[in-house]
Amino acid sequence: MKRKKIIKYIINTILLCTIFATLISILITKIGDNEIKQEEYAGKKLTDNINKQDVLIVDKTVKNYPKEEVLDTYKGYKVCAKLEIPSIPLKANILSNYSKKALKISCTKFWGVNPNENGNFCIAGHNTKSMFSGIKKLELGDTFFITDSKIGKVEYEIFNIDKVAPNNVDCLDPITKDEKEVTLITCTNDSNKRVIIKAREKI
Repeated sequence: MKRKKIIKYIINTILLCTIFATLISILITKIGDNEIKQEEYAGKKLTDNINKQDVLIVDKTVKNYPKEEVLDTYKGYKVCAKLEIPSIPLKANILSNYSKKALKISCTKFWGVNPNENGNFCIAGHNTKSMFSGIKKLELGDTFFITDSKIGKVEYEIFNIDKVAPNNVDCLDPITKDEKEVTLITCTNDSNKRVIIKAREKI
């Protein structure tokens, strides 16, 4: 009788150990599967984020602007772009190199980056009816266009209008180097101050 109890005890112990081992094996398998799924999910999220960033960069890089013809020269002077201000209205060739003689012909690039590049493109013009006298009528929010042969036609929106002393050159500095910015410069009627109109690309 004692021998039967011992055998029964051994069999029960083996059964319990087998069941316990099976449960531990199942639990370990489930934990492993869960970790793998979490890694796959995290990897998918990271990939999605990278793809979205890539799309944003591509969109910014491949932005296309309308193309229009721009003269190479105007009255013997090299042209870098043309200016159109519909609200005045004004259409003018922007000469590439500033000089007193060139300024008598048309407005000129005065300082800064090339037309429609990131940075500050400064344009100077005399306060005459055929040139920049009309820009004093412009208001905040008004828009104008700069067209060059490389990038195309870009629309700008005025965000600041000011009058400064002739020796104040702060307007030549860009507000930000990461945006397209244009500064229009002319003198007041009495020539005692400079009218400064700043605009940045309209998005």
